[in-house]
Amino acid sequence: MRLATVLTPPTPEHFQLAAQCGVTDFVARYPENGPSELGPLKHQAATFGLALSAVEGLLPIEKLIVGQDDGTDLEAMKRLITTMGELEIPVLCYNFMPATDWGRTTLDAPERGDAKVTKFDIQDVDQVVVPGHKPSSAQAGPTIDTIDASTLWDNLQQMLDQLLPVAEDAGVKLAMHPDDPPLPALLGKARIMNSVENFQRLVQLYDSPNNGICFCQGNFVAMGANIPQAIGQLGPHIHYVHFRDVRGSAECFTETFHDNGPTDMVAAIKAYREAGFDGPIRPDHVPQLAGEDNGEPGYTMLGRLYAYGYIQALLQATE
Repeated sequence: MRLATVLTPPTPEHFQLAAQCGVTDFVARYPENGPSELGPLKHQAATFGLALSAVEGLLPIEKLIVGQDDGTDLEAMKRLITTMGELEIPVLCYNFMPATDWGRTTLDAPERGDAKVTKFDIQDVDQVVVPGHKPSSAQAGPTIDTIDASTLWDNLQQMLDQLLPVAEDAGVKLAMHPDDPPLPALLGKARIMNSVENFQRLVQLYDSPNNGICFCQGNFVAMGANIPQAIGQLGPHIHYVHFRDVRGSAECFTETFHDNGPTDMVAAIKAYREAGFDGPIRPDHVPQLAGEDNGEPGYTMLGRLYAYGYIQALLQATE
């Protein structure tokens, strides 16, 4: 496994801190001005000894999800995948949450030592926010009041019909991220990537090594999944890991420090090893620590530094 990270923002100081903590791989968000910026990002990461190994977040995919694309998003996604292939960036992480992204109802729930973490509670769903999310500059977000699960599955299959051949030619692995929260529906819109069974359905749609999964642990915990067992079931299709934990269920959960949640994290790492996973694994949704109140919730740097060390120790202890 390769210890990876997002950097928000990707400043020289953040790159240096990550490199000093033993991080080997950088994960880029989709650039504001499109995939032409990935080359300079790869070069920047390389100056600090990090490989650009994945792209995720803010993708031009929202109209494809809800079936409103006029061809613009499809071409943008194809161009992104082709560019990633040319730059040898191996993983593209995407999600299929209609007209939203990861949602929370509280951004400052207290954790250990009064660190601040994000929380979701279905009873406060009218207050849901999407931290740090905005549609890409190349598109306006789609307008949709409702969509059902059957339509989402149809839209997903139609999209993969077009994108998987491009990904196979480019040598890029598509990694589906779970719904967050993994509910049957949110704000009147169905969700489909919310169970182990539905992820099995996803990988059975196309028997391709490029059709795979981002195993975001916190979401699988919220689904009620047995984490080592789920990793074993989905292991051959896991291309990328978001390493985090939550306390609660899909209807109401709170993020935790990586070492302070309900999941046996040692058993999880052992399960990845037994499944043969050797791709990028990154800490996700870290607590905001003292002095970071103005940072992006879940994506500040001090908690990430703590997580690097914790994951490194788990990796060494399970070698």
